[in-house]
Amino acid sequence: MMVEAKHAGVGKWVINTILIILAIIWIFPFLYVIVNAVKSSAEYSTGNFWDLPKSFSISENWQYLTQQIQLGSGFINSMIYGALGGALGIIMAALAAYAIETLKIKHGLLWFFVIYSGTIFPFQVYLIPIFKAYNKVGLYDTRFGMILIYAALIIPFSVFVLRNFLMGVSKEMLESARIDGASDFYIFRKIYMPMARAPLAAVFLFQFTWIWSDLLFGMTLTKSESARPVMASVSLLGGATIQKVPPILLAAIIVSIPTIILFVLSHRNLEKGFIVTTK
Repeated sequence: MMVEAKHAGVGKWVINTILIILAIIWIFPFLYVIVNAVKSSAEYSTGNFWDLPKSFSISENWQYLTQQIQLGSGFINSMIYGALGGALGIIMAALAAYAIETLKIKHGLLWFFVIYSGTIFPFQVYLIPIFKAYNKVGLYDTRFGMILIYAALIIPFSVFVLRNFLMGVSKEMLESARIDGASDFYIFRKIYMPMARAPLAAVFLFQFTWIWSDLLFGMTLTKSESARPVMASVSLLGGATIQKVPPILLAAIIVSIPTIILFVLSHRNLEKGFIVTTK
């Protein structure tokens, strides 16, 4: 018993050490961004990357950002795409997972594989067909078109996660509710969805973060400030000279704030969602 406890203690110490090392490696790039985002362009170009700033030039860097791009409209657009696109995609995925796993529709496993096949191909494969289709139907460079594509792209993974959750739910509960006269949609809305709050929150967090960070579809399917998401707006600074790197780093920090806040506010549901969906 003492030997087993000793081995368990050593194993825990090794794991904690590895996690600390990984955390330090992960934090280093973030520290680099913070240190250099507050420097002036002259100080950045003449000094060392890791030199502490001699003076803070946040207002100067912010002024450059506002002259080059419109972060405000990009923020609003990405918030709309992340909230509405994420919610729409997850609702559709929840309905599909419920139909496949709980209602046992005909050829349910085949339908699952058809939906999940959307994760097999790289997203670059979809760009040209979607671009041509959007141009023909008038969805190119529109908020509605961006919401649709984001909702469609997040459905396969969301179905996978929510189906795994429903596989662990007792089927006796479904039968009891049906005996009491509840319809399938009522069971889905009043019983299953409240039970799936944790995995739904975890999936929404991941999908919102992906939509917020997306650059590929934002650059391909939009061209105007009225529809361009925030990451595509920040990418317009990519052609700047090295003297303008600090404003770019400042923009990177600013656009990261919403996802950080979302992680902080929903970390409990995220942890519960991991536990539920991995059982």
